[in-house]
Amino acid sequence: MGSFVASARGSVLGTAAMSARHLLLDSPAMGRKVHLWTYGEVGRPLVVFPSNAGVAHEWQKSGMIDALAPLLAAGRMKIYCPETNVSRSFSGKGSMDERIAHHHAYERFVLETLVPFIRNDSRTPDATMTATGCSVGALYASLFVLKHPETFSQALCLSGRYRASKFFDGRANTDVYYNDPLAFVPNLEGAALQRVRARAHLVVVVGRGAHEDGCIPETTEFGTWLQRKEIPNHVALWGHDSRHDYTWWARQASHYLNQLF
Repeated sequence: MGSFVASARGSVLGTAAMSARHLLLDSPAMGRKVHLWTYGEVGRPLVVFPSNAGVAHEWQKSGMIDALAPLLAAGRMKIYCPETNVSRSFSGKGSMDERIAHHHAYERFVLETLVPFIRNDSRTPDATMTATGCSVGALYASLFVLKHPETFSQALCLSGRYRASKFFDGRANTDVYYNDPLAFVPNLEGAALQRVRARAHLVVVVGRGAHEDGCIPETTEFGTWLQRKEIPNHVALWGHDSRHDYTWWARQASHYLNQLF
């Protein structure tokens, strides 16, 4: 497990009193320290993957932590918000091999540094986690649950994009394929499929309002494949007033996480 440095601490978010910590986790896989914000004192772990900006404080700045304050205050969850290196991987520049290598390094950070830290922090050596994220963060959440269901058993995916090859101008190699849910899920069979069926549950949500156009077809296709493969899931299309923004994501997160926690 990597070392960590606490650099700030708060006490109040919204109407609930709770701790907010900013830490730097030393990641050998990333070759640097990685920003992490945590919220809450006790509870089952929720890991939040940020959207295309990739910054760890995104959910605090956007009001998402305030929206979940009742769950935090009740001790039902503890939230961990790591940064991502999405600007060097899915939305980055450079060759496909270079960009997917950056994503692999991030995946190792999550599995080799973040997960052990969370299990130690929660004093639960075998803790399983729920992953969530909005937009490209939903892609991350879906990947960790589908690829590592023994560790990430649930996902809440909000307004996601699930055809990862689109980030590479439609090109793909083996490494991209295994990070593209709409590529590998249709081909899951046998023991690999049973492993996911037995351990994973995904809640996949999208609105029908402004700026959701690209997310709607990928969400419905993803949901169709989850259902065909009998992977436990709930797929929901919200109304035409539900936009691709944090006002609606806060409502959706509060609604579904109250059911998952």
